[in-house]
Amino acid sequence: MHTRISSRSLFCLSLMLLMQICATAQTETKTKKHKTGSFYFSWGYNAEWYTNSTVHIEQDALGNNYDMVHMKAQDHKGWDYGILNKALTIPQYNYRLGWYFNERQDLGVEINFDHTKYLLSDGQFMQITGKMNNQQVNEYLMFSQGNGFYYYLNNGANFFLFNFVRRTGLFSSKDNNLHIDLISKAGVGPVVPHVQNSLFGQANNPHFQFGGWNIGQENVIRFTVMKYGFIEFSEKADYARYSHLAIYDGYAKQAFGTIEFIASIGFILPSHKGNPKFAKKADSGASIWR
Repeated sequence: MHTRISSRSLFCLSLMLLMQICATAQTETKTKKHKTGSFYFSWGYNAEWYTNSTVHIEQDALGNNYDMVHMKAQDHKGWDYGILNKALTIPQYNYRLGWYFNERQDLGVEINFDHTKYLLSDGQFMQITGKMNNQQVNEYLMFSQGNGFYYYLNNGANFFLFNFVRRTGLFSSKDNNLHIDLISKAGVGPVVPHVQNSLFGQANNPHFQFGGWNIGQENVIRFTVMKYGFIEFSEKADYARYSHLAIYDGYAKQAFGTIEFIASIGFILPSHKGNPKFAKKADSGASIWR
């Protein structure tokens, strides 16, 4: 049984979870002398490349239990047709909500969400093996909308991760107004796809659902300017397993890997007064931020 959710509900859930994590950690560390944590938020856009994936189909009432073997897929960027001329959440986007919790502010936790779009490529030949109409089959067909086939996670394959974060300082200017950092992240979490498909001309009812899990690792170069603003460029590898995805009178499952490239802008704010990273004097913040 699937659960339908909205993008707004997912964002609100992310924010509440991060606030709870931070509140718990602050309670546990309130006896420490130095309180130098910082919060950050970023928003950006991404491009993806997917591995081939075998899509398994189960439609027991129709006598179908077959595989669509090694299907090719592509993303649907959206931002390459413009960003400011449409809602910000229409193109492939991503956001990060994070908190550096230790004194050196080089360890943190993060809620990491990527609105990635996944479409099985139209016009490819597909091999179908298994059982259809209670008969064994092994045949090749044209996968195309004109032939009654499409398979979209086009309102999002939607990778949602809870990450641990490690920051390594690469450069810090003497006036404390420019920092260059290498940031490494890794985590695990659910996938929340929007499923829309048609197989042999039989379409499903498109909807969001919790659809499995994913793991990911991300490397980031961040340029922080004037202490509070930053831009960053990221490379991310993700592996996702989807199951129980609704199709007409049945379910689908699959797994695939993803390589992402991401560009984002964001801001960072101190979580306590007196945080030396945000000090006005250059010598106050340099040592802690390197």
